[in-house]
Amino acid sequence: MYLEPRSKISLPLAVCAPLAAVIAAMALCSALILWADSSIVDAYLLLFKGALGSRFAISETLTRATPLILTGLAAAVAFRAKLWNIGAEGQFYAGACAATLLGTGTLDWPPYLLIPTMMLAGALAGGLLLLVPTLLKTHLKVDEVVTTLLLNFIVLLFVNYLLFGPWKDPMAMGWPQAAPIVENGLLPLLLAKTRLHAGLLISLLAAVGTWALMRFSIWGYEIRAVGANQKAADFFGIPVNRTVIRTALISGGLAGIAGVCELCGLKGYLTLDLSPGFGYTGIVVAMLAGLNPLGVVLSAFFIAVVYNGADSMSRALGVSNYIADVITATALITVLVSMLLTRYRIRWK
Repeated sequence: MYLEPRSKISLPLAVCAPLAAVIAAMALCSALILWADSSIVDAYLLLFKGALGSRFAISETLTRATPLILTGLAAAVAFRAKLWNIGAEGQFYAGACAATLLGTGTLDWPPYLLIPTMMLAGALAGGLLLLVPTLLKTHLKVDEVVTTLLLNFIVLLFVNYLLFGPWKDPMAMGWPQAAPIVENGLLPLLLAKTRLHAGLLISLLAAVGTWALMRFSIWGYEIRAVGANQKAADFFGIPVNRTVIRTALISGGLAGIAGVCELCGLKGYLTLDLSPGFGYTGIVVAMLAGLNPLGVVLSAFFIAVVYNGADSMSRALGVSNYIADVITATALITVLVSMLLTRYRIRWK
C-alpha cells in the first residue's frame, strides 16, 4: 500500500471530507455513550437541543464561539507561515490586562473612543507578547513551540500576582478579581435578555478581514509563500524574517482582541478564569478549519455546539460532559486523516 498525490482536488471532495470526518468522530464517540448506558440517539438529540434548541441556547453557543473564532484565526495565520504559536492563551490574557489597565477608570472617554482604544491596546499587547519568542526564533533559532508555551505560564502567574496584589478590587469581598470595566468600555448586547455581545460582530469582521488579507494582499501572499517554502521565498526576494515578525504581530493581536472581547463583552472584570483554555482550543479550531479563516468560523461554531450541548446532555442523561473534550479531540484526528486522504489517494501494489 502506498499514497499517491492527487493531481487535482475536486470541490465536492474538499467540502465533503471535513463533514464526513466530523460525522465519523461522533460515530466513534458513540461507544462512550453506550458505555454510560445511555441511548445514542437521545444523547445526540439532547446535545444539539442544548446548543441550538432555543433562542437562549443559540445565543449562548454564539457567545462561546466568539473568542474561539479569534483565537482560531490567531493560530491559523501563524501556522500558515510555519510559526507555531502555542501561546494564544497568554496573548489572550495580555490583551485582557491591557484593556483592564485602560478601562477601569484610567480614561474617561465616550464608548466610541474608549472601546476602539482598548481593542487596539489589547491587540498591541498580544502582538508584542508573541514578538519576543518570534525574535528569538528568527535571530537565535530558538524553538517557538517551547517559548510560546512557557510564556503562557509566565503570563498567568503575572495575572495571578496582579489579582492578589496591586489590581485586587477591595469591593470584591476577598475574591481575586480586578476592578470592573467602566460602563463606557463595555461592549453592547446584540440580543436582549441574553449574553450575546458585539464581540461576535468583531470576530466575524476579523475572519473576513483575515481571509481578504491572506487571499488578496501582498502580505498574505508573502505569509503563504514563507509557510510553503522558506528557502524558495528567500530566493525570490521575499523578506522571510520580516514576514514572520509581521505574522506574529497579526496573530498575537487577534488573540489579544479575543481577551478584550471576553472581558468587555461577557465578564466585565479580569479574573484568572476568564478563559477556560480558549487559546489552546483555538489551535484545534484552526486545524479543523484547515487554516482557512472563513472555515475557522464554522469550526468554532461546531466546537461551541459540542461544548454547550454536552452540558445539557450531561444533566439529562448522566453522561459526563468531558465527552465534549473527547469529541473535539477525535474530530481533530479524523479531520487530519481526511485532509491526508484529500491530498493523497491510497494505492495497492
